Amino acid sequence: MFDIGFTEIFVIAVIALLVLGPERLPRAARFAGLWVRRARAQWYSVKTEFERELADEELKRSLLDARDDLREAGRSLNEGGAALRREIETMDPDRAAADPAPSEPAGDPPAPTDTPPSDDPAPRA
Repeated sequence: MFDIGFTEIFVIAVIALLVLGPERLPRAARFAGLWVRRARAQWYSVKTEFERELADEELKRSLLDARDDLREAGRSLNEGGAALRREIETMDPDRAAADPAPSEPAGDPPAPTDTPPSDDPAPRA
């Protein structure tokens, strides 16, 4: 993290022993360890939050790209369908005029009968 090697740590420990003395050095080391642990925990929290936000942005970007690709594919299919209809109309203009639009049903639905259904069960074979 700070790129400190063994020799630097040893020099810092010797200086701390000379300055603080053998009685206060363990308490100072625990205090320093506590603050290092808190700093690492805070750094880890910030790092994970940043990574989570970055992942959300990447996911949103990929979803928008996929949506744009699907829209482009839909446009391409619509253009291809229109070109195919025009080609069919040029090949057989009489049939194109006689056929209903593709969105209309091919025939009328069957007319309802006026006879009510009977209460007798159907005969079994």
